[in-house]
Amino acid sequence: MDSAMTMPGASRWSKWFVLAALVVVLDQISKLYFNGNFQYGEVRQVIAGFFSFTLIYNPGAAFSFLHDAGGWQKYLFTILAFAVSGWLGWSIVKGRFSGVMNLAAAFIIGGALGNVIDRLAYGHVIDFILVHYYNQWYYPAFNLADSFICVGAALMVLDSFKKPSR
Repeated sequence: MDSAMTMPGASRWSKWFVLAALVVVLDQISKLYFNGNFQYGEVRQVIAGFFSFTLIYNPGAAFSFLHDAGGWQKYLFTILAFAVSGWLGWSIVKGRFSGVMNLAAAFIIGGALGNVIDRLAYGHVIDFILVHYYNQWYYPAFNLADSFICVGAALMVLDSFKKPSR
């Protein structure tokens, strides 16, 4: 008998963990590709003046926050990612979330764990997506994990605006 089916309600929540695992796999495959096919700092235009691929290593968090903090930040962000992922996962299992919130949580868990893998394996996160406006403005480089985390957070905010059912 499938072990997921022996837990009450497991079929209700297991799909969200499969989705989170798929996010991790997609994130790691993309990072392996860019780390193996680009030189550090190389930029290849995709849409001239707007969108490029690059290879950057980020030892900090979002937008290189604490990138020059000396290394302790790797452990802080790893612990934080595990804590948030654990809470979100537990909330999924306990049925505390709506379907949209479960989707959001799965995206955030997958993205957070994808970046944790980088921190533990390399000591930094691999970023490769670069959005910019010609040479006048650059958004900080990011990756698929970051994208899933942002989409998950946006879904959580949107879901919070819906009226509770009575």
